[in-house]
Amino acid sequence: METDMTKGKPMNIIIGFAIPMFIGNLFQQFYNIVDTIIVGRFVGKEALAAVGSSFAIMTFVTSILIGLSMGASALFSQLFGAKQYEELKKAISTSFIFILVVSITLTVITSLFMNQIIHLFQMPVETRAYAANYLRFIFAGLIFSGVYNSFSFLLRAVGDSKSPLYFLILSAIINIILDLFFVVILNMEVTGVALATFIAQGVSAISCAIYTIKRMNFLEFNREDIIFHRQMFKKIASYSILTAVQQSASSFGMMMVQGLVNTFGAIVMAAFAAASKIDSFANIPMQDFGNALSTYVAQNKGANNTKRIREGIRGVSKIIIIFSLGISILVFVFAPQLVLIFVKKEALDVIEVSVYYLRIVCVTYILLGFLQMFYGFYRGLGEVKVSIMLTFVSQVTRVVLAYGLALTPLGFTGICLAIPIGWFLSDALGVAMYKKIMIK
Repeated sequence: METDMTKGKPMNIIIGFAIPMFIGNLFQQFYNIVDTIIVGRFVGKEALAAVGSSFAIMTFVTSILIGLSMGASALFSQLFGAKQYEELKKAISTSFIFILVVSITLTVITSLFMNQIIHLFQMPVETRAYAANYLRFIFAGLIFSGVYNSFSFLLRAVGDSKSPLYFLILSAIINIILDLFFVVILNMEVTGVALATFIAQGVSAISCAIYTIKRMNFLEFNREDIIFHRQMFKKIASYSILTAVQQSASSFGMMMVQGLVNTFGAIVMAAFAAASKIDSFANIPMQDFGNALSTYVAQNKGANNTKRIREGIRGVSKIIIIFSLGISILVFVFAPQLVLIFVKKEALDVIEVSVYYLRIVCVTYILLGFLQMFYGFYRGLGEVKVSIMLTFVSQVTRVVLAYGLALTPLGFTGICLAIPIGWFLSDALGVAMYKKIMIK
């Protein structure tokens, strides 16, 4: 169901929109976590290290497609809020064609240069075969990622965050069943995990595409409407390409840090892989409130309602504080138990490193929460360049400090400390830009 966010109580609308995204991302993280659990428990720590390290590569590549879809959805929301349906049809058609071409191009490039990517990533020799088997299927499924994100972000742009949830649940169920079948029963190891993900993504993407085409009938799309509009592409590029740069820059920073972690050996790699999964899980609520705020801000910008935009960001700020503090306490207290979800209790060295990382980083989740809020706010306003600035401040600080501090006696501790410092500096910039743009 489409939702007009230019009317009604701001916080009720934002919370109602965020909840389905939150549940959907829980399922998405859940089946990613199932991959990690099954690999860690049924294959071994070298395989866990390889999958965890490969996940950073996969995130970097898919972040390009997510960024393109996310950026285009901000324009969709503005056009929907302004009731400019003919322009919205042009934007949807042009964006989909563009993202489809990029998806195919990325599939070809990553598949051809997979071995070079693994080598560049400094993976230990004992993990490279596992990584190659995993990434082969992940790269082949990039087109599914492009299709799913194109249609799911289109649904969210017009206020429908529930429908993408159903397809994520479908994908999660298929992925978990196939994980158990391929790995536990057929003993296919890492290849089975990757194949399960490939099939689950394919089913989810095709199902979401069919549903969205039927669901958007209020636009009265005809076959002749499916063309590439050059003038509209210029507008889309100013949103989607810049957002893709932001998303890929963030993932590239993570990948650079993962490359540094890889030099510490398989134990630290496995620990960092498990801790990163917990980090990702903890980040879901903040990320979804930021994404909900983006759609809310975009629709109200299209309706030229600045007052509602201010009301929205004040409300989301309060929610971020409550959620981030609660999650920080839970992760700090239950860090050992959370790590045991991913590794065997006998792997004491992996557990120790992972818990150490979590208890340093989790106390600063509030900084990450506000950063996600600022990302959504500036993206919804169309100030994508500001979002990119925040990302570069966060990631450059994180990478430079991580590599610098890792060479000091701090070692791995320096990598842990670099992360919240980057968040803090980026938040400070976000506040300064808010005062410049919104307080006039």
